[in-house]
Amino acid sequence: MRRWRTSGAAIIIGMMLLAGGAIAADEKGTFKERPVPELSKEIPKNMTRFQQGSELHFSYPDAVRGIYVTGHSAGSTRFDRLMKMVEDTELNAMVIDIKDDLGNLTYKTEPDSPYARISQPFIKDPKKLLKKMEEKQIYPIARVVVFKDTNLAKAKPEWSFTEGGKVWTNGNGDAFVNPFMKEVWDYNVGIAIEAAKMGFQEVQFDYVRFPEGFEKRDKQLAYSMGKYEHSKEDFVQRRVQAVTDFVAYAREKLKPYGVKVSVDIFGYSATLPEAPGIGQNFSKISENVDVISSMIYPSHWTSYFGIEKPDTEPYKLVTEYVKVENKKLKALKTPPLSRPWLQDFTASWLGTGNYRPYGKEEVEAQIRALNENGINEFLLWNASNNYTSNVDYTPLTGKED
Repeated sequence: MRRWRTSGAAIIIGMMLLAGGAIAADEKGTFKERPVPELSKEIPKNMTRFQQGSELHFSYPDAVRGIYVTGHSAGSTRFDRLMKMVEDTELNAMVIDIKDDLGNLTYKTEPDSPYARISQPFIKDPKKLLKKMEEKQIYPIARVVVFKDTNLAKAKPEWSFTEGGKVWTNGNGDAFVNPFMKEVWDYNVGIAIEAAKMGFQEVQFDYVRFPEGFEKRDKQLAYSMGKYEHSKEDFVQRRVQAVTDFVAYAREKLKPYGVKVSVDIFGYSATLPEAPGIGQNFSKISENVDVISSMIYPSHWTSYFGIEKPDTEPYKLVTEYVKVENKKLKALKTPPLSRPWLQDFTASWLGTGNYRPYGKEEVEAQIRALNENGINEFLLWNASNNYTSNVDYTPLTGKED
């Protein structure tokens, strides 16, 4: 989940996903907005020494129906407009960037915080923001981007992947940190704990994976495997285990703070035993979270589920996907709540005939497909936070015949 400066392109993994267009962007349309600030070379060990607990009180909605909000939007006058949109509709939640795609915190920490050097003044007063949300009972979810982190990779190359002595970056110039390393786990869990102490009711981890196509470069890059070095498993299973272990570890560390834990995951991961390069196993991750949020944007699939042009058939694409996901979740002993990410943007980069303009009809079609298959929670993605107006978000169960 990312920011756009223009109508972007999406780079999608594997043959089931589409390659990006001429403008470099990742799977959710991310574009860099400014140079990455320098991060301190020394990362303090006391990463959980944060401000005291919150006195805010939120009730979990009948079903979460939310929107994504960037740090920039949350810290500007746009936030009030987005709040009004939520208040005036059946929406009831916001997913707010706390650690963004570059590795920045989106608010200013205390000067002695171990994260002070990566904090940005986008959100001037997070507690005031949460208080406003409490007054309207808008459920607050903190988004924490985990292993995609250019800031941390540059500050700690030994926690990243290197090639020729330099930090490796993907085609978009983004660097990742190493999911095998517990130091990276603790760094991100510390940020999640800070968000919980501020009053967020849920922490949503994103980019919980290795870089796209990692199976093609896992032998050429230099990196530590930490405790997984002597595993008897093959490299695919080591990656799966590291990603799964991080999720389980983060959930355990967050238990004392009473927050729910959710994870964003590629939709296609549910259609495979596991995604071999990135280390995402849908079932194993699902067993260790309260909420699983598959990114199932119709624009992000090639000819799949027997649908030649998925972006032009949002209802059918979501319906077919949910059938697969429901089967996977049903097989679990304690399945999490499903809360997929839906598309509220137009994927014009797909080219004439391969996309359709997304508006009220297309958004409602995706929601209806979820509802008809027993899923009542969802999140809407628009990287620039320009959401379609006049959409009926009312669950099917709450509509009159």
